[in-house]
Amino acid sequence: QVQLVESGGGLVQAGGSLRLSCAASGRSFSGYGMAWFRQTPGKEREFVARITSSGLTTDYADSVKGRFTISRDNDKTTVYLQMNSLEPEDTAVYYCAAAWNLSGTSSRVYSYWGQGTQVTVSS
Repeated sequence: QVQLVESGGGLVQAGGSLRLSCAASGRSFSGYGMAWFRQTPGKEREFVARITSSGLTTDYADSVKGRFTISRDNDKTTVYLQMNSLEPEDTAVYYCAAAWNLSGTSSRVYSYWGQGTQVTVSS
């Protein structure tokens, strides 16, 4: 099992940047595919970015491609989401997710979830 704790959310003006962190505890972090999702009230959880266990492959939603970067540090058991050129449409609760030896763009792939961190982008 793995426990996930997100941090780094907050209020930022449009065009600004934030870096989210997801600290994982538990065994064998390097064996987990990791992802970020986001959710706004009344909507389904939306895929944002994913990274494979090795860190060699990443994937992004079209809406964030070129603005967001996912990365991981297996020694620190942490995954990051660098968010640049933020837009009001990026406002959401951002969730970190983990799946053993898997990664994908569907929330159904992931067995472990953090509690979420709020990101608010003002216009």
